Amino acid sequence: MVVRKTRYEELRDLLDLYRHFDNGDPVLPDSPELKELWGEIYSNPNWIYLVCEVDGKLVSTCTISLIKNLTRSARPYALIENVVTHREYRNKGYGKMVLKKAQDIARDYNCYKVMLMTGSKKEETLKFYESVGFRKGIKTGFVMNM
Repeated sequence: MVVRKTRYEELRDLLDLYRHFDNGDPVLPDSPELKELWGEIYSNPNWIYLVCEVDGKLVSTCTISLIKNLTRSARPYALIENVVTHREYRNKGYGKMVLKKAQDIARDYNCYKVMLMTGSKKEETLKFYESVGFRKGIKTGFVMNM
C-alpha cells in the first residue's frame, strides 16, 4: 500500500475510481478535450491528485488545491475536494491515509488552513472527516451551483 501523487497515465483508473462517488456523475468518455484538460490539471503544481494504491489498484483518492493568498502574512490556504474510496475498500483506513497526506502537503506549503466541504449529510461521513481533524461549525460555507 502506498499513498502518492497520481501518475499522468492513470487518468482512466482515476476516472474509474470516481464511479464510486454517490453523486450520479456520468463517466467522462475518452476524448482529445479530456486529454487536454488532464494535461493542464496535471502540469499545475498547485493542483495535486493523491491516490492510495493497494496491490496495483487505485482504491482511494482526493484532490488538494493550493491557493496563493495576500492575507494571513501571504500564507496560502488549501481546498480538498473529490474524496472517494472504492466501495469494496471502505472502512479500511485508505481514505484517512490520502487525507493525512493532503494535510502533510498543506503543512509543507505553509498553508494557514485546509478547507473541505461535503455534500453528504450521512453521520458516518461527517464522523469520518472529524476523525482526521476537520471540524464543523468553524465557518459558514455557501455554495452556488453553476
